[in-house]
Amino acid sequence: MSDLLSIKEASVWASEHLGKNVTPSNISYLIQYGRVKKIGDNGGTQISKKELIEYYKSFKGKREVSWKDQLGEDLNWALSFDKYTEAETTKHVHRLHPYKGKFIPQLVEYFLDDHTDDFKKEIYFKKGDIILDPFCGSGTTLVQANELGMHAVGMDVSAFNTTISNCKITKFDLIDIQKEVVRITNALIGFLSNSHTVEFEEKLLQALYKFNNENFPVPEYKYKLKRGQINEDKYGSEQEKKFLPTYTKLIKEYKIKLRQDNESSFLGKWYSQHVRNEIEFVFAEIKKIKNTDTKRIISVILSRTIRSCRATTHADLATLLEPITTTYYCSKHGKMCKPLFSILKWWQTYTKDTLKRLVTFDKLRTKTFQYCLTADSRTIDIFAELEKKNPEFAELVQRKKIKGIFSSPPYVGLIDYHEQHAYAYELFGFKRQDELEIGPLSKGQGKEAKQSYIKGISDVLNNCKRFFVKDYNAFLVANDKYNMYPEIAANAGMKIVDQFKRPVLNRTEKDKGAYSEIIFHLKSL
Repeated sequence: MSDLLSIKEASVWASEHLGKNVTPSNISYLIQYGRVKKIGDNGGTQISKKELIEYYKSFKGKREVSWKDQLGEDLNWALSFDKYTEAETTKHVHRLHPYKGKFIPQLVEYFLDDHTDDFKKEIYFKKGDIILDPFCGSGTTLVQANELGMHAVGMDVSAFNTTISNCKITKFDLIDIQKEVVRITNALIGFLSNSHTVEFEEKLLQALYKFNNENFPVPEYKYKLKRGQINEDKYGSEQEKKFLPTYTKLIKEYKIKLRQDNESSFLGKWYSQHVRNEIEFVFAEIKKIKNTDTKRIISVILSRTIRSCRATTHADLATLLEPITTTYYCSKHGKMCKPLFSILKWWQTYTKDTLKRLVTFDKLRTKTFQYCLTADSRTIDIFAELEKKNPEFAELVQRKKIKGIFSSPPYVGLIDYHEQHAYAYELFGFKRQDELEIGPLSKGQGKEAKQSYIKGISDVLNNCKRFFVKDYNAFLVANDKYNMYPEIAANAGMKIVDQFKRPVLNRTEKDKGAYSEIIFHLKSL
């Protein structure tokens, strides 16, 4: 019997082998990215079953066994949610804007909904309950509460975070958004007709397409790369130098200005002059919008757009090392890539994507209240501040009280939450309150930072529990590698009644090693 399988045959075999659905597109991905070798022409592409077996040896059951060896047998694999695709973990409004450190909606849903299983042996919340997220971030808990027919209050010290959160749960006039998007897009296209950037990028893309086909053929290049037949650093560097004269010639021909005269600000440093001009033009058009909600969501679209247009490599979008103004070998895509010279493409992509996500969520939303307050959770009077924003919701919260928490506090010394959206703060003029962040990256993970973190989280819990029902349930998601949460619970007059340790499989960082977090279940002493 032949060892060779067609793409369709391979998907059937792999599905049986792994005990989960493997589609033909999954197999095509393996070929495209050099995981397995392509045999034959496009019309009759085949792959070796032996190669598939070798590839899947590193997958089937091995990760779970390996991770439990490293992280402990108490690792709850059911909470890995490994059967969900990325499209499902970033469903509808959850991907309105990038945000570091957010949890997936399935984790929130698991603890908020009314199911039980071998691990979750009781139901903690029911429809109509009020949930609190004192570290609201980008609003995942608020959105899932809405889906499940629950009310939710969020708080965050970051004004931009609260803007993202409130955009996710606002019921918009979608026709008005569409009208304003069309107006602004047409205006931007008109603005670009007076510059050479579009023509320049088209010429550059044509040159790159030809160059990449010759020097980084798909899938042969990646196949050889995976097997160590090519020294990526050396080869990539050689190709950068080889293409540079073509790039330099086009820059001079179209008079492209790569850097701004003043680079003292974030917007000055991380964007070419052409991109900066377009950002300012679109923002000026947004200011003309009369409907406040429409203006807010389209501002978030612009923020999402300009985040994708920073002058950095594709591999360093999250870290931002140094601005890049030339073509470069991209290790993420295995070919020569370029910096961006116009926001038009991403603006058009994200306007369409945002409207689609808002429409999808509109079909799922329930008639419940959600609101995120810009506030310090250590000191806020939830009733009083909510009264200013939504009196009807405030009356409900005062009458029913809050049933509990589902939140992911910041991890000590990991992220500077204001800085990750520096471009948005600068453009929109939001007030920054970096000094109110608990456990920011800038303070590190030393003894003093840990003590400050413990006090900060303890103060939040002590303040918030004033607004709770007597028999509350608080769930905090944390990677507590310094064992701080027992002390935090004690400081807050709470006890840890259960812990759920889950593997975190799909991290965005380059480190793909074994990693877990704990969902602490706390109740009153």
